[in-house]
Amino acid sequence: MSAIIELGGVRKTYRSGAVEFEALRGIDIRIDTGEYVAVIGPSGSGKSTLMNILGCLDVPTEGHYVLAGEDTSSLDEAELAAIRNRRIGFVFQQFHLLPSMSALRNVELPLIYAGLSRADRRERAAEALAKVGLAERLDHRPGELSGGQQQRVAVARALVTEPALLLADEPTGNLDSRSTRDVLGLLDELHDAGRTIVLITHEQDVAARAGRSLVIDDGLITSDRATAAAPAGATS
Repeated sequence: MSAIIELGGVRKTYRSGAVEFEALRGIDIRIDTGEYVAVIGPSGSGKSTLMNILGCLDVPTEGHYVLAGEDTSSLDEAELAAIRNRRIGFVFQQFHLLPSMSALRNVELPLIYAGLSRADRRERAAEALAKVGLAERLDHRPGELSGGQQQRVAVARALVTEPALLLADEPTGNLDSRSTRDVLGLLDELHDAGRTIVLITHEQDVAARAGRSLVIDDGLITSDRATAAAPAGATS
């Protein structure tokens, strides 16, 4: 199976004057097409830094990151932005929906940057909303939707460009228990349909929904194992 993500010897050092802090201290990861992987760790473990590198929001100080066959490690900001728009769908703890726009318009936004016509944008946005169970909510604004429904709109927006990778950063952090089950069920469905998902979380029960769990602590991967959600025959 082909790799979507390959990190080799990734280090990230932040400098402030004469002070240095090494947030990542040598990360090696391979994630294949169609995997559902959770990255779990406490605050200060390096998981946010790792998420930023996986999402092409930052680049390693040392090492390389290959995303869907393209080495991103030495790209400039414009090139990284193009990869983010083309290859990665983001779902964040904060929904980041524009309150004055309908669900349909919010989902259309990435397609505007991609240069699609208005008719094509509307068609693809409506299809994405239908996939997440919101075909009847196209004209509703965020304030007219529940928290779980707003996160479904955010997932639809992440999927509308048909990205190689869905990167979910604490996607249930602002949700009640019912909405959390709803959104995690949606991620399960997307994985079952063949999506590659990387889920960043600090919650063990959320991480258990993935087929594989990576534990990060003090800038290092300390555990890489299959979870109970992994298909039969998976290895640790």
